[in-house]
Amino acid sequence: MHIEFRHLRTIRAIHACGGLAKAADQLNITQSALSHQIKGLEDQAGVELFVRRSKPMTLSAAGIRLLRVAEKVLPEIEALEAEFSGVRDGSSGRLHIAIECHACFEWLFPVLEAFRKNWPDVDVDIRPGLAFDALPALQKEEVDLVVSSDPEALRGIGFKPLFDYEPVFLASALHPLAQKDFVEAADFRGQTLITYPVDRSRLDVFTELLTPAKVEPASIRQVELTAVILLLVASNRGVAVLPDWVVRELRTSTDYVVRPITESGLTKRLYAAIRDDDASKPFMAHLLKLAREIPVRLQRREAVSKGPPAAP
Repeated sequence: MHIEFRHLRTIRAIHACGGLAKAADQLNITQSALSHQIKGLEDQAGVELFVRRSKPMTLSAAGIRLLRVAEKVLPEIEALEAEFSGVRDGSSGRLHIAIECHACFEWLFPVLEAFRKNWPDVDVDIRPGLAFDALPALQKEEVDLVVSSDPEALRGIGFKPLFDYEPVFLASALHPLAQKDFVEAADFRGQTLITYPVDRSRLDVFTELLTPAKVEPASIRQVELTAVILLLVASNRGVAVLPDWVVRELRTSTDYVVRPITESGLTKRLYAAIRDDDASKPFMAHLLKLAREIPVRLQRREAVSKGPPAAP
């Protein structure tokens, strides 16, 4: 037998409509064409599928068996068609994100919370396990977006700028360096530097400050969670360098001091790496828009909540 989807749709329509005329209208074909289609299907099967003398027209036992197949198969096919249609028009798809910086979670979650409300049919996932092979994973289509501060020249991959940030020095208010207005590379000699557990080539404090100055801290303590880094720093067990969005709420704390790195400060830029073929997808464009806007909104909201500076 050679059963096609149209045969399954025909069985379902006749059963639902109770006759050829209404079923033909529903299927948008002539009644004559529908009759020929049924005869051809019965010839293939070698059995009658309908009890023709009954009104309304009913299915035979063999027809009911075929109907059960139609009721099982057609909804899956229709769901697949709807999914493909959504992919074509950009209303659905997959957005799996890999992150090259631990601290990025601090601003990414508000972005994704806003994104899901506008794009509920997009499958969103975060893949931290791929974080340090993220760009090869992007090229292999294992992930769809990589958050990175280190753009590279890669075929088929574009780095879209998101926003600038400032790596800042964080120490306990009891630390001797708390008395300084800013820190320099030499200040890290003799210090315990608390960092995320990543290679130093991916840490701003090394790439932008210590490695060029050929300065090495006394020791490096690697910690997975931002909250634990903050706890250790507050306990005066070491110092850290973190993006400014992580420490904004700590600037008024009596437990910490936040200082610029060098007198003029450091500025870095965060990027979203995506495949060139995905750049035109509407949901991707909206995510990039949110990723640029929401950190700025949060910063403004924080500034408003603090109010104007006190009069001297």
